[in-house]
Amino acid sequence: QVQLVESGGDLVQPGGSLRVSCAASGFTFSRYTMSWYRRAPGKECESVASISSSGGITNYVESVKGRFTISRDNAKNIVYLQMNSLKPEDTAVYYCSTNYNTINYWGQGTQVTVSS
Repeated sequence: QVQLVESGGDLVQPGGSLRVSCAASGFTFSRYTMSWYRRAPGKECESVASISSSGGITNYVESVKGRFTISRDNAKNIVYLQMNSLKPEDTAVYYCSTNYNTINYWGQGTQVTVSS
């Protein structure tokens, strides 16, 4: 079965950096677009970034452009989100997701807190 397991969330100071990871299993990872979403306290879930199956096409929400980078390692079945110049408004639970056989799958999330 499809499994997505996020890791790497932490408490970081404003201006700092953090990389979160998502390990995937149960499907042919290299064939599917992967995405990162986040849910901040009191807010709706927001799409943050996505990456095509080969890694050649990436998309970002405007608020993270130039600060976040999504990447993937198809040999290891892992998708990453490198987050730089973090701001308090980036505080959220970060989830990775994929659509496999018309079903959206989500991991359990990893908490990122940006605070001094």
